[in-house]
Amino acid sequence: MIPEPERRPTSGVGLNEDRSMTDTASLLLAAYPALSGVPSPRFAETAARLPLISVEAGTALFAEGESCHGFPCVISGQVRVARGSPDGRELELYRVGPGQVCVVSAGCLFEGLPMTAHGSAMVPTRLALVDLDTMLEWTDARPWRRFLLGLMAERMAELAALVEAVAFQQLDQRLARSLLAQGPTVLATHQRLADELGTSREIVSRLLGRFEDQGAVRLGRERIDVLDPAALRQLEESR
Repeated sequence: MIPEPERRPTSGVGLNEDRSMTDTASLLLAAYPALSGVPSPRFAETAARLPLISVEAGTALFAEGESCHGFPCVISGQVRVARGSPDGRELELYRVGPGQVCVVSAGCLFEGLPMTAHGSAMVPTRLALVDLDTMLEWTDARPWRRFLLGLMAERMAELAALVEAVAFQQLDQRLARSLLAQGPTVLATHQRLADELGTSREIVSRLLGRFEDQGAVRLGRERIDVLDPAALRQLEESR
């Protein structure tokens, strides 16, 4: 998911690597209990070889088109995964937290393909980077295999819903849905909302201004208060 640690100094991004045998195994089990299905001695041995990598909020973790360096098991924090367009716009695909999986990394790792999205840490984040051979060995354990496939199926369903929203819903509907999901007080810039919806800041600002004129929201500095959720819900369900 992220570049190998030794590459980081050349890119100017600092990463701290920790290879503690006991810490890695125990932290992974705490975040991913299904790993307890992997035979204990072998799990401890394989986990000990994995790098634990810590990054600060805002750190770019991987880029579209680069090779996949491993499967990320997020121990703490959150990773935002998005697709970019040639004109600089972004569409957020999903976020990965502790105990969750990144289907982009999984697909690219298993198939040996370049990354099809880019990701960054939303908050200070710590993760273990699992190489392909180790991941394949762990999936021999039925509990971990079922857990992994179940989470990937859930993520694919979320992506299918996102595709449907982008293809068939108007932008004002999608913005209304986003505000309702985050409300009643949304602490976000117009640019962040635009990135999540895959559009420009100017369009989001225009739509928010319309919502405010209708009395549905009140706009502040990096803050949006939802005043009339029923009005937003009606808009979301319209057309």
